[in-house]
Amino acid sequence: MASLSAIDHAKRLVAKFERLIDGPVEFRDQVTLKLTDADRVAEVCLFAKQNLGFDYLVDISSVDNYGEEPRFTVVYHLYGYGHRCHIRLKTDVSEETSELPTVSSVWRTADWHEREVYDMMGIRFRGHPDLRRILMWEGYPYFPLRKDFPLSGKPTDLPEIAFTKPAPLEGGPFVTTPGGKDAIEREPRVRTPESDLTRAGTVNATTSTSHQTTNA
Repeated sequence: MASLSAIDHAKRLVAKFERLIDGPVEFRDQVTLKLTDADRVAEVCLFAKQNLGFDYLVDISSVDNYGEEPRFTVVYHLYGYGHRCHIRLKTDVSEETSELPTVSSVWRTADWHEREVYDMMGIRFRGHPDLRRILMWEGYPYFPLRKDFPLSGKPTDLPEIAFTKPAPLEGGPFVTTPGGKDAIEREPRVRTPESDLTRAGTVNATTSTSHQTTNA
């Protein structure tokens, strides 16, 4: 008997929760399902693990649909070691709600994944055993991966705890120069903050001059 494909597994999940799940959609060999009721995500994930063999939660990621509603999309990337299939399960959550049930009782790996989503996007996970920030410090007032958070960061000052200052962007190493004759001129890692010249470009020019002199 031939083993089931990711699409086959996805269709079995749809058959079980036909009123809750849209899809499956296949794009570039990736299979995605859309859960329309975010409050049922733990139930759906438990079935996927126990009945369909998706015993590993690879990742949980979040998307800020800034300017749209629902504002956030949370994506669960599931994998089964036995059948070696991947599927993605995604669901939307409004900014007003900003909360989903935890799936840490289904997969222990969800613990840190959910903490990162909470830390970076501000989405809470109801029932999580230890929902606290994992990258930023406790008490940090912002969520850095939201699209309304500036690229340069925001100044904060928490006495005796930590502080942040905006990172320099104009002419700095974090900004890619638009245009340019090649990728070297646009590459932010080799830019100097003082000018639009690049270290790589200077090295190339020196090397070229040296080469011409040697040939002469």
